[in-house]
Amino acid sequence: MLADHTRSTRASRPAPARVPGWAVGTAALTPLGMIGGWTLAAALQGPGFDQVRDTISALATQSMQAPEVMTVGLALTGLGHLATAAALRPARARGRVVLAVGGLATVVVSALPVDSAPRAHGVAAAVGFGALSLWPALAARRGGPGPLRPAVGIAASGALLALLTWFVVELQGVGPDGGAATGLAERAVAGAQSVWPLVVVLGLLRAARARDRTS
Repeated sequence: MLADHTRSTRASRPAPARVPGWAVGTAALTPLGMIGGWTLAAALQGPGFDQVRDTISALATQSMQAPEVMTVGLALTGLGHLATAAALRPARARGRVVLAVGGLATVVVSALPVDSAPRAHGVAAAVGFGALSLWPALAARRGGPGPLRPAVGIAASGALLALLTWFVVELQGVGPDGGAATGLAERAVAGAQSVWPLVVVLGLLRAARARDRTS
């Protein structure tokens, strides 16, 4: 009787939300667009471009060779974040919204190069960096699986905010090196932000498979 009651209770519970398999593709699009974009765009500039000093945004300006490479890379990154936010059904809604805001801001950054719209570009970049640093903590839920555990989300946001702080210090030129590592700091935070959604998606799919094996 007890076993039957337990089975009946389990059967009456709604099935937990799942991440669709296609989310792997959208989440992989973000590092492909960001890291792949800056790598290819920098390679086209020749030895005069310094990835440690020079920013990612500079690669999309008209003074560069093939600025459209970085422009497309940024656009793909933003679209990947938007699609992944829609797919992260197990995450808290507020975290998904903030991830989508970060994605939309990144698309705006791609459409407004820093040499033609410096103020708007800067505002969009600030919104994007902030949102993409905060969403892991906001997406976490008590009892959530894998990367949605509060401790994991808070740690991820803490690390991303630390990298963002380093970038801001370098960008303002107030660090000990006078901003000589601005490009490196930006690549560290932008790269980490582009990879984390993929880590979350893969972790949730793995947790779902493990749950299926034990049910």
